[in-house]
Amino acid sequence: MMSIYQLAGITNDNYQIPPFRDPHHSASAVSLIGGGTNPKPGEVSLAHRGVLFLDEMAEFPKRTLDMLRQPVESGKVTISRAASTVTYPSEFLLLGAMNPCPCGFLGSRHYYCTCTPKQITAYSNRVSGPIQDRMDILLRLDTVGLDKTTEDNETSASICNRVSAVRKRQYDRYGDDILNANAPNETILRNSQLTEDQQKMMQQWSSKHNWSPRVQMKILRLARTISDLSGDEGITNESIWEAVTMRRSRGNKREKGMVQ
Repeated sequence: MMSIYQLAGITNDNYQIPPFRDPHHSASAVSLIGGGTNPKPGEVSLAHRGVLFLDEMAEFPKRTLDMLRQPVESGKVTISRAASTVTYPSEFLLLGAMNPCPCGFLGSRHYYCTCTPKQITAYSNRVSGPIQDRMDILLRLDTVGLDKTTEDNETSASICNRVSAVRKRQYDRYGDDILNANAPNETILRNSQLTEDQQKMMQQWSSKHNWSPRVQMKILRLARTISDLSGDEGITNESIWEAVTMRRSRGNKREKGMVQ
């Protein structure tokens, strides 16, 4: 990580902490992906082994967002220039947040949405299908009042302990420094075989929602992780259903917000 920041000409005093990068939606493609006359790492590489948070994701230029496809998929970004070609690492957790419509009030219980269906569709389509296919979770988040109690919420320390235990379980399963998120598809399918009924369920849902093979594998990985968190040896029906509900259909654009 130190070398990446040095190449970018940025000082990072907290190199032992996973990076968190949150570029503004006005950021250029070069600042996000990297490049320039003398190529430098962009935000995707500065977020290596950390988090890249795109607030107001739909306000980023569509062309810029589509350039995230290679880094998200391969964990690296290659920049070619006439004089040279450079490759920077870019393994990061992508988080995106956006309003459900241009005015922001679609589905609100307290405000009236003034957007037309055409405006809502155009706004939603700013985040293309291929980008959404590369995101594990797509959810609409409702507003929460300040009067809601937080006493029953799980603490960060408790969550950390659970995650550490699950990561160890996955290391033991695959016999290497591999997690459900980065294990090859063949490894996931070999170690987490679905029952005949579960395969039929997945086929039915995939046909109904027109899920690509990439999306189907993401749901399977998510279901495997949910089962791990519950301490189950195999993938359960409940974990598959929960994974499916965490990925809303792309067809219902009037009700969609998104976060990963």
